[in-house]
Amino acid sequence: MNNIGICGAHRTGKTTLAQQCAKVSGIPFLATAVSQVFQDMGLNPAQPLPFATRLTVQNHILDRAVSLWANFPDRFITDRTPIDMMAYTLADIQGTTEVQAHGLQAYLDRCFQATNQYFRQLVIVPPAIPLVFAAGKAALNPAYIQHIHFLVVGLSYSQHISPDIKVVPLPEQIISLPDRVEFVRQNLDLNLAV
Repeated sequence: MNNIGICGAHRTGKTTLAQQCAKVSGIPFLATAVSQVFQDMGLNPAQPLPFATRLTVQNHILDRAVSLWANFPDRFITDRTPIDMMAYTLADIQGTTEVQAHGLQAYLDRCFQATNQYFRQLVIVPPAIPLVFAAGKAALNPAYIQHIHFLVVGLSYSQHISPDIKVVPLPEQIISLPDRVEFVRQNLDLNLAV
């Protein structure tokens, strides 16, 4: 599968970029609906969660995404990846956070496995565009968003990521949507008619 994952923190334009790349290339866009999982569980993604709850939520998000990806017969572009999922999980761990190590490791292993199974190209979208509040989304905190971004970068280049996966960081200075789409076209195996 030569699927493309747009990864990064929230409010960075991942969904917009993925949808536009899908539109101009004809490759289907698959939305992962992370916010819907929180809503279905009666939780607010902008509020802190006990770590055990965070891990439960993240496993549900991964389950839903893998089910979507596994049942799609053709190549696709998506606006979330297991890389993002791991970053949000790890970002909740502080020096005093109580973590069940086995459960965390099992989750991380699942995420790396899903990344290697379903993706061959990843685009890392940095926090560069103006932040816009949206209900039902994670906290609109620039420092937190930057924290997530650096976790995404580190995870994307982890030794656990298959060398067959091409990782392309989008430069911060590329802000406009047409320029972002053009960058993706030039740097990925994506036939975009721009």
